[in-house]
Amino acid sequence: MATAGDFDFMVQAHNPIITGFNPDPSVCRVGEDYYIATSTFEWFPGVQIHHSRDLAHWRLLGRALDRVSQLDMRGCQNSGGIWAPCLTHADGKFWLVYTNVRHHMSGVVMDTPNYLVTATEIEGPWSEPVFLNASGFDPSLFHDADGKKYVVQMQMGEAVTPVRFDGIILQEFDTGRMKLVGEPKKIWPGSPIGITEGPHLLKKDGWYYLITAEGGTAMRHAISVGRSKYLWGPYDLHPQNPLLTAFQQAHLDLKSAGHGCFVETQNGEWFTVHLAHRPLQRPGRLVLDREENKSAPLGRETCLQGLCWGEDGWPRLAQGGNSPAEVVAVNLPPQAWPADPLRDDFDGHRLNRHFQTLREPLEENWASLNRRPGWLSLRGRDSLASTFDQSLVARRLQHFQAAAETCLAFQPSHFKQAAGLVAYYDRLHYHYFRVTAAGPGKIKLGVISSENTKTSRLEVAELPIEAGQGLRLRMDMDHAELRFAWSTGASRRGGSWESVDQVFEATMLGDWVSPHSNFTGTFWGVCCQDLLDRSIWAAFDYFDYQPRV
Repeated sequence: MATAGDFDFMVQAHNPIITGFNPDPSVCRVGEDYYIATSTFEWFPGVQIHHSRDLAHWRLLGRALDRVSQLDMRGCQNSGGIWAPCLTHADGKFWLVYTNVRHHMSGVVMDTPNYLVTATEIEGPWSEPVFLNASGFDPSLFHDADGKKYVVQMQMGEAVTPVRFDGIILQEFDTGRMKLVGEPKKIWPGSPIGITEGPHLLKKDGWYYLITAEGGTAMRHAISVGRSKYLWGPYDLHPQNPLLTAFQQAHLDLKSAGHGCFVETQNGEWFTVHLAHRPLQRPGRLVLDREENKSAPLGRETCLQGLCWGEDGWPRLAQGGNSPAEVVAVNLPPQAWPADPLRDDFDGHRLNRHFQTLREPLEENWASLNRRPGWLSLRGRDSLASTFDQSLVARRLQHFQAAAETCLAFQPSHFKQAAGLVAYYDRLHYHYFRVTAAGPGKIKLGVISSENTKTSRLEVAELPIEAGQGLRLRMDMDHAELRFAWSTGASRRGGSWESVDQVFEATMLGDWVSPHSNFTGTFWGVCCQDLLDRSIWAAFDYFDYQPRV
């Protein structure tokens, strides 16, 4: 194995290496290029792909699944859709397997169809999907040295825990027929930690290593490792399992560390990428290290840890122990990328790459950059509670201190028509700074907040309808606090701001807040609703996201 003294360069990777909602990382190296695929759940397009050349600096390339034929999510639940994709490269092309979770909240059964797509270039286009199976989620594709390929995944039971997570199964995949062949075999029941999922297979020095996520993707989360001389097992458990966890380590800022995938650099170093939370204390709650008193508004983020291989052939964290480190040294020449634009003035023909939509692709009949050039126009459709036609365009919140601003042109004539600026976790959790009608010749500005099934309303101001020709809206977040402000100053110009008196809880939008909201992260964006006749359009002159760090 290479050591630090073998090289003249070193870069420091600061965790999380990819901030904001980017869970379940799968890492793949092709030459000197590294790619990470992460889960996107109900957000479209599906599967985020980031690129790096030094494992420390990452840029968003885009998303793989950009067609309904690849990813149909209409009607999917909160935190349904894309779970734990696996990205690999073999035979001159990229292979991506993924689950499109249709249903996951009954506690008894789940609908988890698994698919495979391929591409010769990482930026696509990606092929039409091949259906694999629906027996569980988190599939990975393993390319063995003899050219054969196998799908490894967790298997869902049909009863409540402990058999709901029914171990890891393996089945051969025939690339000629592009289908699974033979019978699946359970190769590992999991460790005593339980809730075994997220498997990846690796072959090194004659051993097959099975890397899994265990403990559930919250405080008990972990990376567990088994190995065998034979692909089909049996697999022995790591003598110091788990390889990585933050459980019962209250001093750590990185919580929920787990769900790993290994990669070897061109210099012979080894690393694992994994997910972690950075939870915040919820206001008014007891200060205890318990999920119900904390929240992770940024969701699960992607981190990096160094690995070493012992004389006994087992992997261990390079720094020793099993705790995640916040800074990791990498023996690669540093390569930073130009900063992504954080403001979109909507002057082009495409949106900023950071924007996504809910469950369906952006289409001209409800989201247009052409209807009013230089503006993003949204036609009002369903409410924020819907799992179908939401006219919402948003980007990830990636910082604990940040602000967002837009200018809205909107003149509603009915109380069932609304548009504005939204901080959104899912259809049951949001703060919505909106404009709606207030009677003939008037509009009103207010904030609607939803937590689980409870909704609150704050009326902010009543204005003449002419003010709706260019109303500037802003939100500022400082950790657990979210504030709104507004101005009637004209589009793209300065003007005095009027602050909304109330301070809103930003940590209401995050993982662990509800048993029905667990797996995504906060998005900030713009939206429009028309529960009357779906005819009204709102126009947004720009969207400006700015970290305050």
